Amino acid sequence: MVRHRKRIGRRGLLVTAVAAIGAILTPVAVQAATADTADEKQDPVRALEQAAHPLRSTEPGKNTADLGALGSMIGDAKVVGLGEATHGSHEFFAMKERVFRYLVEKKGFTTFALELSWSAGLQVDDYLQTGKGDARKIAKETLTNSPWEREEFVSLIEWMRDYNSRHPDRTVHFMGDDLGAPSMNDAFFGRVTDYVRQNHPQALPKLNELYTGLRPIDDAFAYLRKPLAERQQLAAKAQQALELVSSQKGSGEAFDWAEQNARSIAQTAKFLTMNPEDPATLPTFQRFRDEAMAQNVAWWQQHTGQKILLSAHNDHVGHAASNPELYPKTQGSFLRDTMGKNYLPIGFTFNQGSFLSKDTALGGDWKKFTVDAAKPGSNEHTLDQVRYRDFYLDVRNAPAPARDWLNAARPTLNIGTQFPAEPRDVALAKSFDVLIHLNNVREADKLKP
Repeated sequence: MVRHRKRIGRRGLLVTAVAAIGAILTPVAVQAATADTADEKQDPVRALEQAAHPLRSTEPGKNTADLGALGSMIGDAKVVGLGEATHGSHEFFAMKERVFRYLVEKKGFTTFALELSWSAGLQVDDYLQTGKGDARKIAKETLTNSPWEREEFVSLIEWMRDYNSRHPDRTVHFMGDDLGAPSMNDAFFGRVTDYVRQNHPQALPKLNELYTGLRPIDDAFAYLRKPLAERQQLAAKAQQALELVSSQKGSGEAFDWAEQNARSIAQTAKFLTMNPEDPATLPTFQRFRDEAMAQNVAWWQQHTGQKILLSAHNDHVGHAASNPELYPKTQGSFLRDTMGKNYLPIGFTFNQGSFLSKDTALGGDWKKFTVDAAKPGSNEHTLDQVRYRDFYLDVRNAPAPARDWLNAARPTLNIGTQFPAEPRDVALAKSFDVLIHLNNVREADKLKP
């Protein structure tokens, strides 16, 4: 912060001096302006400052006047992807609740979507709509062993339930757009079989036969230890089950949801035919996962008509990932293909701080890690020279020197389920329409008993 104040002070003195002598030395002033333009091409900070809008806070419940420009940037988008540069920093999670509240109250949004299993999302939404249960218990059941098993998401769920109790005619919803891992319980399978039992009982024996051996998936990691041939056979049966449900040619909301739930089961079973011991196949499965997540978001938006705030890692909401070798096509890219300008991705960057990650991608515990201030030459280092501590900007409409800078790839830190992780070259303008930069973050708060 001292660094920022000193820079502002020097600028203030410079502006005062130029104003005082401008009337006498007009030619000199013109030369200075020309020099400023040349400097801007070399140093994009001034151009970035012209586009930047300061954030007063990342905490929900504050005055939202500073988000007005963000609302204009979002415009009429039906799905807004809001990323995170780490999977476990308080400020990213808190800001998501703050933005969602604003979008609900000012822009007509009614769904919060999370990079969480479809089945778990339905369980959270059942609580939001009925009030049966306890927010903390629901969070514990649905978010266990995930980076979102944190106080910040209890806060979000509690706010959403409170909003629904106050607005019974316009309730907000929670959806999980991801595959059914780490578990897909028997009750979720029941959402499909119960529909068939009630509406197409003649098809129920065949459906139960197809789900035998698959229903339920209590532990995806244990499931992956099954022989590959067995998992492939079960995936084929899950697809046949989906086709059986679809063939009943039902109409109405109940059929649509049963078919989508069967689709989620088929998506999960197919994804779990991966071979964790063969890294060469991982990009294919990651591409499938991102495509499935995009399909689920698009389905929800089309069938409910609701506007959605989609929460996921930067590498999933952006048009391009920082690691294209592992994530060859992102959820954001698939959504752009299907929704065009109705999808708007917002990325996060940060200068320094702590977060949650793991020593190994599969298994292990989420724990605290810390990184120092961003190094010169990185995207974050330059962004942190902007005079605002925290800010956001519209990448699409920034001044030309800023757009040129944003279009160039340079080291950027995106931390997922495993750390250490090295910065990767990212061209921010090719991934996001809007960018939020934070000076400092800390690890998310552990869920209380």
